Amino acid sequence: MSEHLATLSWQRGESGFGYKEYPRTHLWHFPRSGQTVKAAAAPAYLGAADCVDPEEAFTAALSSCHLLTFLAIASMSGYVVETYDDAPAGYLEKGENGKPWLSRVVLHPKVTFSGGKQPSPEDLETLHHKAHVECFLANSVRTAVTWE
Repeated sequence: MSEHLATLSWQRGESGFGYKEYPRTHLWHFPRSGQTVKAAAAPAYLGAADCVDPEEAFTAALSSCHLLTFLAIASMSGYVVETYDDAPAGYLEKGENGKPWLSRVVLHPKVTFSGGKQPSPEDLETLHHKAHVECFLANSVRTAVTWE
């Protein structure tokens, strides 16, 4: 249906190439928007603290997809959303095979509505459930995505 492109660029520079020597910092470039993001491994894996790491990006991408899907469903359901804030948390845990994986992402959305139509707590839960079911990224991964 659509194609989504990115380019990545990494250079060793003057560093050695021993496991603890080479830099983890690299660039993600998104040609459609022209945006460039400085990325690296998480600091626990010898990356730079001032860079986005893949696990953070994955967590943010899942949250972003849920947000955008939620907004579409809320709009089509006659609600007016004024603000949507989230503080998602991704959890890197050991899998059954002993290898780390981002096993779950917990969303913490806070949504404010305006207008005459206000969702009940049950309606809000239904909106989030529908957003989860329809989210392109949640449908693309085996990571558990939940919300609180």
